[in-house]
Amino acid sequence: MNPIITVIAAIVALLIGIVAGKLIFNKNTAKLVEDAESQADRIVKDAQSQAETLKEKKMLEAKERFLQLKSEHEKDVLQRNQKLVDSENRAKQKEKDLNDKTQAAQKQIQEYDQKKVNLDRQLEVVSKKQEELGKQHDEHIKKLEKVANLKAEDAKKELIEAITNEAKTDAMAHVQEIVEEAKLKAGKEAKKIIIQTIQRTAAETAIENAITVFNLESDDIKGQIIGREGRNIRALEAATGVDLVVDDTPEAIILSSFDPLRREIARLSLQRLVQDGRMHPARIEEVVEKTKKQIEEQVMEIGERTVIELGVHGLHKELIRMVGRMRFRSSYGQNLLMHSRETANLCGIMAAELGLNPKLAKRAGLLHDIGKVPDEETELSHALLGAKLAEKYGEHPSVVNAIGAHHDEMEMQFIISPIIQACDAISGARPGARREIMQSFIQRIKELETLAMSYPGVEKAYAIQAGRELRVMVEAEKVTDSESEKLSFEIADKIQKEMQYPGQIRVTVIREKRAVNIAR
Repeated sequence: MNPIITVIAAIVALLIGIVAGKLIFNKNTAKLVEDAESQADRIVKDAQSQAETLKEKKMLEAKERFLQLKSEHEKDVLQRNQKLVDSENRAKQKEKDLNDKTQAAQKQIQEYDQKKVNLDRQLEVVSKKQEELGKQHDEHIKKLEKVANLKAEDAKKELIEAITNEAKTDAMAHVQEIVEEAKLKAGKEAKKIIIQTIQRTAAETAIENAITVFNLESDDIKGQIIGREGRNIRALEAATGVDLVVDDTPEAIILSSFDPLRREIARLSLQRLVQDGRMHPARIEEVVEKTKKQIEEQVMEIGERTVIELGVHGLHKELIRMVGRMRFRSSYGQNLLMHSRETANLCGIMAAELGLNPKLAKRAGLLHDIGKVPDEETELSHALLGAKLAEKYGEHPSVVNAIGAHHDEMEMQFIISPIIQACDAISGARPGARREIMQSFIQRIKELETLAMSYPGVEKAYAIQAGRELRVMVEAEKVTDSESEKLSFEIADKIQKEMQYPGQIRVTVIREKRAVNIAR
């Protein structure tokens, strides 16, 4: 077959297919459009039906809401009308009551006016009778004056004077009896209270000592403590101010000092050095400094434990620290802390017996000697210094006054002040409490050290060997060797002129020059 005819036949077949496809597509499309239009009509009709239903529903709800609001409004109007009616009724009732009271008041005023008129008439009658009585009285007095030859005024004066003298005599006798009876009862009651207070308090007796015995494991340690040419023992004595006595006493060294705090520092330092085994001057000074810090912590613990045991609350930390320092002080051989605790207990008991505040009295009793442990020496007495410290740290005015007045150096302004004074005297005056010898010795030792410290260039001064030697350490930069000899002579001469002491006192001035370098 001819190829051209074949191609034409194929093209014709293709065109016939396209035309047939279009006819089929148009037919399907028309059918789909008809279906869509019918479905849209159904949707529109359904929507219109639902809208009508929703409209009717909302109309019904609106009508119900309107009816509900209308009923509520009517109820509110009825309630308001009822309240107005009630208010009008109350107002009418008040007006009626007021009218009744007004009428009653008018009646009372009329009755009062009538009574006043009657009273005025009675007063006129009484005044007339008084005038008549006065005339009769004057006539009677004139008759008496004629009979007695004495005027009424003079007679009255004589009578008053006689009655007054007699009353004074009787009153004085009565007052004297009352005073004597009160003195007798007060004396008995005071003795009873004091005896009961003393009987209910137990305290230790004073122990007079100025030494502490340090026990050793063996006598071989003594040589280590002394050191080469005695350098260790000299360093320990210079750092602590305590005299170390190393003698033939087996396995013991004696620490001698009037100050218990120094002895305790020396004992603890020596104990650490012996346990450590390393003992040389630099190590000794280091251990002594650490021990002093440890003692300060121990002092604080002692103060806190004391105030807790006595039930004294709210005390300032500085006052607690001073209470702890009392443990290492003594007064006339009596431990200061024990004396203060005893005084506090006595004050609490006595205040309770007298119906006063026992806690306040116990607080004042504990702090009454706080001026004996100051951080710095002052010219004030311990009572006035203690009152100043108590006032500084916010104590109650009655406590401040009791501290300052317990030796009559301040005027007593509160009732607990004489109680503190009495209990302080009881604690110090009981048998075995104090010994004057110890206190005078300690005072002499302190005066020795204070005298040496008054010279320029003196760094430390310690009275050792029971006050028979005064060891003075001077600063090498400020005092030369020749000045050291002169200083020793001046101190000895001043002691000889100004102080009273048994035997003799050796004054040793020590000047030490140290050169320290560090190899790195």
